Amino acid sequence: MKKLTIALLSGGISSEREVSISSGDQVYEALDHNKYNIIRYDPKSDLSQLVMDAPKIDAALIILHGPFGEDGTVQGLLDLLDIPYQGSGVLGSALGMNKLASKHLYEKSGLLVPPYVVIGQNDALDADEYAKRLGLPLVVKPVGSGSSVGISIVKSKDSLKEAVDKAFEQDSMVLIEAYIDGIELTGGVIGNNPVEALPIIEIIPSESYDFFDYEAKYTSGATNEICPARINDVMTKKAQEIAKTAHKALFCRGYSRTDMILKDQDMYVLETNTIPGMTATSLLPLAAGKAGIPFSQLLDRLIELSIEGHKVNR
Repeated sequence: MKKLTIALLSGGISSEREVSISSGDQVYEALDHNKYNIIRYDPKSDLSQLVMDAPKIDAALIILHGPFGEDGTVQGLLDLLDIPYQGSGVLGSALGMNKLASKHLYEKSGLLVPPYVVIGQNDALDADEYAKRLGLPLVVKPVGSGSSVGISIVKSKDSLKEAVDKAFEQDSMVLIEAYIDGIELTGGVIGNNPVEALPIIEIIPSESYDFFDYEAKYTSGATNEICPARINDVMTKKAQEIAKTAHKALFCRGYSRTDMILKDQDMYVLETNTIPGMTATSLLPLAAGKAGIPFSQLLDRLIELSIEGHKVNR
């Protein structure tokens, strides 16, 4: 069988560049080199070469995170070049990156989200009002960023301005949310139409971390990830249905991973990752492995879905 030529995109110019490069290295090693000719591209320096090589590329794997990779920009370029790629298109990618747009669509789809307010850089900061309306602690996050970059847990009103300023370093709009104290879960889905829900994962950051932040995500041993999650069958099915609903609400395709908090019997949706971490030990590959899909076969499946979806959407 003829080898497929795969463009592997990693690196880029976002704050998550180093994680993307490391992930790209692991994806490159896991891909079956007997099936694929793999050409690596770093969007920071290789976009012109990618454009020139486009006619010989059968599909692309986008292993990029954050702005200019996960937000629809690279997806739009690949659409123009007529190159299939894994995961969501321009619309789903842009919606998934924008936490405010995501919340609106989650709510329209009947999903529960933490209470929140949104502020811009020119808006007055009213810590007393936010604490009264949302309670303490508060979660402060930039509207458009990934891997928990710029996110803070605020336990006192006096700490709010510093956290908001930190979030504004990443985006011109900031969300201030009520902190939901519960069980942190994440649910992956895979497929074009229909989508299949993967086993749910329970995330337990070590006591050194207030939440599953950037360092907790990427420091070995910093987080305990339990798959399947230690929740009953009813809650498991509910979480899987929520993951599928969130995926559809944001017009995603191919695969995604939705983060949730379970408090009592309520399941709050936090965000949907349209390009989940893709190392052998990342959350979505962990869930896929529990479902009987090893990492290398998961990559095969994503490539198959990208070509299949491209044919449908042309």
